[in-house]
Amino acid sequence: MNRTNSIDEVIIRSLETYFRDLDGQTPSGVYDMVIQAVERPLLEVVMREADGNQVRASEMLGINRNTLRKKLLNHGLLEDAG
Repeated sequence: MNRTNSIDEVIIRSLETYFRDLDGQTPSGVYDMVIQAVERPLLEVVMREADGNQVRASEMLGINRNTLRKKLLNHGLLEDAG
């Protein structure tokens, strides 16, 4: 992957567009907005690559399985069995 197509460059261009489109309005909650926008598709793709196996997905992500489960629930990607 070359530098112009890297994830960080895509995010930079998207954020620059976001701020430009605000047209002078004060931004609010940018951090949470970006984390939510990145985290959900990340979880979707990793879970697909792990064939739905949470242990494998958590290992791929480098996070605890319980943390993964909480994030999946928060994004509506997993039904709460409890």
